[in-house]
Amino acid sequence: MITEIVQFDLPVGMTRDEAVALYQGTVPRWEANEKLVRKYYLFDAEAGIGGGVYLWPSIEDAKAAHDAAWCDMAEKTYGSRPRFQYFETPLIVDNAR
Repeated sequence: MITEIVQFDLPVGMTRDEAVALYQGTVPRWEANEKLVRKYYLFDAEAGIGGGVYLWPSIEDAKAAHDAAWCDMAEKTYGSRPRFQYFETPLIVDNAR
């Protein structure tokens, strides 16, 4: 498994409600992605950063979902180019189960 962390700078002054409204518009896309295991949306008002944490079967799946076209769309929507980090995820604890 691969954990991918995606971050982007939000427009100055964007509120949590505004960010969540934009995020909600992306939910169907991620629900339709059969490779995506899980996604968490991120919002940090103080730092002005948004993003997501994704769990994927492979790094190839992560990069395919966040291709150049997706990066262009994210930049247009949020006003900045996304940044990516990838981590091997050898173990998961899921207390909600």
